[in-house]
Amino acid sequence: MKKKAILLLTAALIFVAGACNEIRNGNDSGRVILKVTDAPFDISNIESALVTITKVELKKEGDGISDGYQFITLSEDTVTLDLINLRNGVAETLLDMEIPSGTYDMIRLYIDEAGLKLKDSDEIHRVKVPSGSQTGIKIFLRPALEVSEGNLEEVLLDIDLSRSFILRGNPAHNNGFIFKPVVRAANMAKAGCIRGLVTDTAGMKIGEATVWVHQDTVLATAFTDTLGYYAIMGVPAGSWSVSATKEGYDTVRFDGVNIIAGNKTVQNFELTKK
Repeated sequence: MKKKAILLLTAALIFVAGACNEIRNGNDSGRVILKVTDAPFDISNIESALVTITKVELKKEGDGISDGYQFITLSEDTVTLDLINLRNGVAETLLDMEIPSGTYDMIRLYIDEAGLKLKDSDEIHRVKVPSGSQTGIKIFLRPALEVSEGNLEEVLLDIDLSRSFILRGNPAHNNGFIFKPVVRAANMAKAGCIRGLVTDTAGMKIGEATVWVHQDTVLATAFTDTLGYYAIMGVPAGSWSVSATKEGYDTVRFDGVNIIAGNKTVQNFELTKK
């Protein structure tokens, strides 16, 4: 039998609560949403950050890559997206399709090309991604995705711009970049969203402040917009530390921030100037 699968592609920091929805279509199918988000980096000199995706595949749990099991092909359409535009609440649907029922633990994403355009420049630097277009980028789903009849499932793919796009030399010199895609996957049925405002002690909203969610290592990072707002989606349920800072300000950290699956957690920050 088939299950419904929807894949959304975004470089936005948004939250989708579809895991609480239920769909009944009478043909033993469930719905899955796949989204892509970025973990933003300093974009003050960047006008566009492009990725060209040519194929998306999904693998069942327990089926080894070399044991003859074939990945399910979800899409072979070529899609080019500007990750700079897909941030802070902007989402784009990548595909909507049916897939066989079961539990899935890996996504394989084929990225053929990446491009970077600096501000005050007419040139787009482009690089091919041989491994990304030939063997794909393997992204594990932890916890695994369970697709069943009548349920809406969501998956987030988080493209970390700060580590994927590496500028060569001084950005002002327009020396191009190296592209090494770093992507994490989040099962949205097991994850929530954290968002809030960053202000100073006078209540003034702080733009371009850095906010990050971490335990032993950093899970995801965001920059506040011009209104001091940030949002990080796809945070696995549990207890996390959340920190915020900006150049010229002290770092503020909150420990024990509880993330609940399918919910939004609000955590505001008040930064003190050094």
